[in-house]
Amino acid sequence: MLLELKRIEVPPGQRVLLKDVTWQELETILEDLGEHRAARIAYHRGMLEIMAPLPEHEFDKEIIGDLIKALLEELDIQFLSLGSTTFKNQVMQAGIEPDQCFYIENESRVRGKNRLDLTVDPPPDLTLEIDVTSRTHPSIYEALKVPELWQFEKGKLQINVLRDGGYVESDSSLNFPGLPLLEVIPQCLERSRKDGRNAVMKAFRMWVREQVERT
Repeated sequence: MLLELKRIEVPPGQRVLLKDVTWQELETILEDLGEHRAARIAYHRGMLEIMAPLPEHEFDKEIIGDLIKALLEELDIQFLSLGSTTFKNQVMQAGIEPDQCFYIENESRVRGKNRLDLTVDPPPDLTLEIDVTSRTHPSIYEALKVPELWQFEKGKLQINVLRDGGYVESDSSLNFPGLPLLEVIPQCLERSRKDGRNAVMKAFRMWVREQVERT
């Protein structure tokens, strides 16, 4: 399989699906692909997807990720951002690399760790998926028990929270209750295309401070 995998070139915006991939094969593939790569993987019960994102995908990911970081900083909430870290759980036969992820409530439990094992460590408190070119995999995040999943597609933000083992769409975030993020985040992203990142980040931070003062 490794020889075949090395011959596969995944153009930006495209994906490759491999069936009947064992867990050991997944581990070997991840090792062979290496950590410093553009392609991302998603694995669930033998099905492996390898996807290469488009520049548009990366732009949206970076801006929304920066907005989340600014929000956490302005709220003075300790957090750990791990980007597209590979999260996997052999027991659940699931693995995925989110576009962005954050440890918030469980930050202290993983602080300083170089390797995470979701059979013993908690999953990220919040993950972000940009659906420009790939399929989001809610079933994988459900299997890994990620409490909150944000999906951004076609200019719309959807917040999903885990309840009774499955995701339900929510008007507000578990991590940022009471804030109208469904409207504000897409607005900031769109503004950044016109006004640039720094101007939008400055305005967003001011908005967050105003929200804090009102409470």
